[in-house]
Amino acid sequence: MIKGMSRELSPGKQNIFSSLRTWLAAHPLIAYAIRRFGAYILTLWGSLTVTFFFFHLIPGNPIASYVQSLQSRQGYNAHASQNVVQYYNKIFGLEGNLFQQYLHYMYQLIVKHDLGPSLISFPNSSQDIIARSLPWTIGLLGLSTIISWVLGLALGALIGWKRDKHVSEWLTNLCIGLSHIPYYFVALILIFFIAYRLNWFPPASAYDPNYTAGLNWDFILSVINHGTLPALSIVLISVCSWMLSTRMLMITIVGEDYLTFAEAKGLKPRSILNRYALRNCYLPQITGLGITLGAIFNGNVLVEQLFAYPGVGNLFVTAIQQLDFNTIQGIVAMAIFGVLTANLILDLFLPMFDPRVKYY
Repeated sequence: MIKGMSRELSPGKQNIFSSLRTWLAAHPLIAYAIRRFGAYILTLWGSLTVTFFFFHLIPGNPIASYVQSLQSRQGYNAHASQNVVQYYNKIFGLEGNLFQQYLHYMYQLIVKHDLGPSLISFPNSSQDIIARSLPWTIGLLGLSTIISWVLGLALGALIGWKRDKHVSEWLTNLCIGLSHIPYYFVALILIFFIAYRLNWFPPASAYDPNYTAGLNWDFILSVINHGTLPALSIVLISVCSWMLSTRMLMITIVGEDYLTFAEAKGLKPRSILNRYALRNCYLPQITGLGITLGAIFNGNVLVEQLFAYPGVGNLFVTAIQQLDFNTIQGIVAMAIFGVLTANLILDLFLPMFDPRVKYY
């Protein structure tokens, strides 16, 4: 494409493009980063565009729903003035046709960095209520993901290394069965038996309302106490998936020539496992961890709903029920940005640590 353009350009510009191509060819890492970043920008724009039109095609009128809620709560007469409806359409970015609303949304998002007010918490802005919910989701799902990854990597390496043992076979079959169970089903079991029957942990909420939120031991212990069951419902299933993937990687490594050579040198099996076999499992699992951490902004909707946990997933359901487009689009945009950014970071750093990754 650049060659075709260069024929129509002046000799000076042709020399510039030729020099640029030569310089990029001499610096493949920079050329690789530019291509990845360009793909990142295009994918980000395309994803935000698709989600905008998708949610705006949902049947229903959010302003009518909001005015109806005003009627029920405050006795407000919606037919008193059409100017009220026009005012709400303006401040919520719903004026004009769908394309004009899209241009307004992209302008607010990219230029002003403002999502607009929230229907479910008017006149508070959408980014404010998302910011209040975000720490709970990061704390719950982020910690659960890291715990699951560490346990899954360690246990998966062991059952893959000792794959001929009966215990390894039993754990593998157990993981295969548990990995197909939904999070919310485990959450229901934990709520019924541990919360209600045994009364070991509270069944709902993020902390005891009798404590003042802040950096004090009473509040911190209350948060841990209330977050144990939702975290456990996620860890029990996630750790099985990490164990199975690590076991699969370990099985492909066991029997390689360099492991046989290390064994012939007289190295202990534990040293061979830690220094040679397990190292080759790190790279794909770290990649998976980065993508998973980038996606924690999505929250686990049903788990947060079951435990009445004030996270982003719970907020997302509430926003959809009331057609709060600003909050919905803010959560989705944050989730898309997190996933794509995690992938971009991994794409940029993997060639530096693994020479097998080519600059494609």
